Amino acid sequence: MANPPTHIVPTGPSYSTITAAKTQEPWRENLNMNLMCKECKEDPPNIVEDFSAGDTVCGSCGLVLGDRIVDTRSEWRTFTNDDQNNDDPSRVGDGANPLLNGAQLQTNIAFVGGASAKSRDLSRAQNKATHDKSTQVLLGAYKHIGSLCDGLGVPKNVSDTAKHLFKIVHDENAFRGKSQETVIAGCIFIACRQCKVPRTFREIFDLTKVTKPEIGRVFKHLEKFFAGRNEKMKASIVEAGGVPDPNGSGFNAAVEATTPKDLCLRFCSQLNLSAKCTTLSQDIAIRAETTGDLAGRSPISTAAACIYMASYLAGEARSAKDVSSVAGVSDGTIRNAFKLMLPNKERLVKPEWIKDGRADFKRLPAA
Repeated sequence: MANPPTHIVPTGPSYSTITAAKTQEPWRENLNMNLMCKECKEDPPNIVEDFSAGDTVCGSCGLVLGDRIVDTRSEWRTFTNDDQNNDDPSRVGDGANPLLNGAQLQTNIAFVGGASAKSRDLSRAQNKATHDKSTQVLLGAYKHIGSLCDGLGVPKNVSDTAKHLFKIVHDENAFRGKSQETVIAGCIFIACRQCKVPRTFREIFDLTKVTKPEIGRVFKHLEKFFAGRNEKMKASIVEAGGVPDPNGSGFNAAVEATTPKDLCLRFCSQLNLSAKCTTLSQDIAIRAETTGDLAGRSPISTAAACIYMASYLAGEARSAKDVSSVAGVSDGTIRNAFKLMLPNKERLVKPEWIKDGRADFKRLPAA
């Protein structure tokens, strides 16, 4: 009698258990999958993307493996020899300039030397059709503001602020009858104060050739104009049911008066004085303002006298003539202000400066 067939029972997990475990695993993309030619089966595959036809082709046998591929490359070709003025064509064009009016989406027809007469006529016709006098005025003013700010040696944010202020004045059509040079000088002066890099009327006058009284008058008018504009903006926000920002965001910052302390730092730097002497001059300037020893003096005269006094106290003496060449005031004015400060020297200089030996009254010159 034949023995019955033997059945071997597997000791591992059953098929149903393995299937259930596989179904419970979360889906993950298989990053090991590669596109391979089914005819050549080369590894690594020799795949070529033909963007002109939109096909994916095997470089070995020519079999088309895919179609309608998207060309992600740039939309232009670059030829080094033909690249004029280092132009860098962009897919989306230049960003809008907030300092100019309009959508700025017009197309310009270029015309270079050696082009045909028809190209020249097209360029002229296009310029006449799209010519905007207001934009041309703004561009000319911005160029002038940039050159003046470069001459003053101020940061770029001052130039941008001055351009923004000029655009507001231009759009409001204010200050009719005033020369553009005068308005630009006033905008630069206000921008310097707003950006905490104050400049004096004399410095603006030397650069723009606008008289100091005229700069002062335009500055007062501009200050009043921007203050009134801010009040109108706040009123319109309240009428619309909003709440104006208490920090003044969105409004033109109030112009703070220049203090002698602000000028001391720059003048001391131009005189190559140490940080110790600079700090001492700023301390004296603050105390002179508080005590009123130099009441009625201009901030420039006060700053110059404080620097003159601090340079002798710190042992880095600078003559009144040296200080006057930097500050732009006469040496006689500096000496007269120093005479008023000398009797109150104990009140103007902190006692710890004398105790530490960083300052010495014996170094002061006679009045």
